[in-house]
Amino acid sequence: MFTAATKKPARDVLGSGSGALRLDGDCGMSQISTALLLKTKTVMIRDVVCNVECRHKSDEECAHKTSLVYPYRGVFKRHVGQNDVVAEANQVIFFNGGQDYRISHPVEGGDSCLDLAIDEAVLQELAPKEQVQAGEGVVFRRQRRRVDPRAQALVALLRHGLSRNIAESLEGETLALTLVRRSLGERTSHAAGASFGRQKLVDRAKLVLSSDLARRWTLAEIAKEVGVSPVYLTQVFQQVEAMPLYRYQLRLRLARALDLLGRYDDLTMLGLDLGFSSHSHFSAAFKQTYGLTPAEFQRSAQLKPKRYISR
Repeated sequence: MFTAATKKPARDVLGSGSGALRLDGDCGMSQISTALLLKTKTVMIRDVVCNVECRHKSDEECAHKTSLVYPYRGVFKRHVGQNDVVAEANQVIFFNGGQDYRISHPVEGGDSCLDLAIDEAVLQELAPKEQVQAGEGVVFRRQRRRVDPRAQALVALLRHGLSRNIAESLEGETLALTLVRRSLGERTSHAAGASFGRQKLVDRAKLVLSSDLARRWTLAEIAKEVGVSPVYLTQVFQQVEAMPLYRYQLRLRLARALDLLGRYDDLTMLGLDLGFSSHSHFSAAFKQTYGLTPAEFQRSAQLKPKRYISR
């Protein structure tokens, strides 16, 4: 996601312009672009797109301000000391101000994220005390939390609404605070707790799923890629993520659908491109998860497709 050739605050590197072309050592040319969607006293929201060609860790970086990052396309890994997390559309990633980190992209395709920086006084009010370290400023204890479908929908509504100039500032601020509150709620988000080995196993499974969202993976195929038995994989994944593997994959697919709804006229084709067996399968899964069918969500968010693209 955020990569730099030297150690410096990543947010300063990106600035507030529309894009930056960067040479990342052995990585070759990687394009990182950022679009400022909203900036008020309460919140700054940016859409950050990173297309990279290398998989190894970036040089060390440091965010100068705490922000909440919501991946909505692709996957990356964030490395803080000896602690690594896989960042994908089921997660919110906490970039703590003053905390050194590195980024890698183990799966091709780069990533896209919605970056929320909340006024510190407001964030202190929103963040549960047990989730942050004692002291000045807001520093989250964990690197990530798993978000629920409603949070994923809010990410899509924010990005689509602000980028298309449909949502005004007040609506954008309100949705952003609702998203943060939901992302930190004990009942609406999940903090995975696991041993180092089990977390690594689950992370490998997530990378396998993210490598091809449309593929109809079998349990045996995923287990073979991860290097464990199918039974052990299902048990450990459920214990760590509090969710079965198949549902995790489904939410990744549906989150990608939220991203692409504004770019497809043919929703049947969108569902097929994402691995669903039929339009009815796609529509039913989407409605069960988000409360609306894809067509209803498209209309409610005023997502008139500009053009058709393949997955």
